[in-house]
Formats: sequence, structure tokens, C-alpha cells
Amino acid sequence: MANAVTFDTHALIKELKGSGFKEEQAEALTNAFKKVQETSIENLATKDDIKDLTHEIKELELKINGQILLLKWMMGVIIAGVISLVFKAFFIP
Repeated sequence: MANAVTFDTHALIKELKGSGFKEEQAEALTNAFKKVQETSIENLATKDDIKDLTHEIKELELKINGQILLLKWMMGVIIAGVISLVFKAFFIP
């Protein structure tokens, strides 16, 4: 990954050993930090990911708006039909 953030594992091990950790403990803790950092970075969304999602959301919005317009048109036709049937049944001999 081009945008990977790294830290100085050797310096961390030295610091941990200086504060009382054994060599094995310092190495194990440093490796655990490194794994967590790599996992976290792999799961981050990039600007391109966000652009793609934004584009997909806009496409879905257009489709939904089209469906809503179609439903409005269909409801208008149905209501007009019902009204014409009511007029025919009660007002037109």
C-alpha cells in the first residue's frame, strides 16, 4: 500500500526494554502493534473509494427519483379512473 504508515519497531523495542520489559515481551508487543496498525490501514477507505461510492449513490438517487415519478403518474391515472367511475355511476344517467 502506497500510503502505509510505519513506525520504528527497533526504537519501540528499545523503549520497552528500557522500561522493564523482557526482550521477548517487547518483541511480542511490538509485533502486536504492527499487526493492529496494518489491519487498521488496510480497512481504511481511500478518496477513490469515497468517490466511487458517491457516484453509486447519485446513480441510485436518479433511479429512485425516476421510480417515484412513475408511481406519481400511475397514482394520478388510477385516481382519475376512480373519479370518472364515480361520476359515471352517480351523476351520468
